Amino acid sequence: MMDVESVSAPEIREKIRQKSALLVCAYEDEEKFKTFPLEGAISFTEFQSKIGELNKDQEIFFYCN
Repeated sequence: MMDVESVSAPEIREKIRQKSALLVCAYEDEEKFKTFPLEGAISFTEFQSKIGELNKDQEIFFYCN
């Protein structure tokens, strides 16, 4: 089992900006994604469609409000 590490919002924002991490809205409902958008985030549906293409070294952060 992987350890869960606490990361601050500014750290995540910088990783997203540098494209070393991916930010994913954890809601499967596209309407909720549209209701709670964060800059640089993708929807869960888009994430699922890209799973095979993802860089295995890239961090992935999920969020929900």
